[in-house]
Amino acid sequence: MASFSAALLVGGQSKRMGHDKALVRDPAGGEVLWQRQLRTLKELQPEEIFWSGPARPGIPADLRIVADAFPKAGPLAGISACLNVLRTDLLVVLAIDLPRMNAAFLKRALTLSTPTCGIVMKRDIYFEPLAAVYPQAMRDLAEAHLNQGRYALQDLLGEAELKGMIHSIQLGDEDRPLFKNVNEPGDL
Repeated sequence: MASFSAALLVGGQSKRMGHDKALVRDPAGGEVLWQRQLRTLKELQPEEIFWSGPARPGIPADLRIVADAFPKAGPLAGISACLNVLRTDLLVVLAIDLPRMNAAFLKRALTLSTPTCGIVMKRDIYFEPLAAVYPQAMRDLAEAHLNQGRYALQDLLGEAELKGMIHSIQLGDEDRPLFKNVNEPGDL
């Protein structure tokens, strides 16, 4: 398997939630969402874990905090910032608002990846970019999209797939619940 690091995306503004999603408690386990997601990433045993977003109380000292170079550019800014400091072949990305995602699924995605080609799931025609594996080879493409003001991950991933940097796989019915976003209090 290729060398890999992981990134926890915690930079969202949480407007629909009404307060910081990272600090919301997961009703199933009682942990705050950032702790739950960090535990999931640690199960993968990455070489390094990046914290993409503003610091929060209690962040472990072994995480590397990576600031977005493009404020208010959405998750692409966080992914790009992490790709820019990446020293491994691959970057496993997990967003704070996918609390049903598990390490077993991410491990499967890693085993399907190569050092130069990551894995992103698709739901019908749409990529699921917030629990995916990105190759370091996408660094320049991600930065180019940001420099052009093209912040949509769907566009980036479509281009990356055409260039052979990622491979997409259709989500099966059994995996669809893993990608349920928590955006509003009712989603919990």
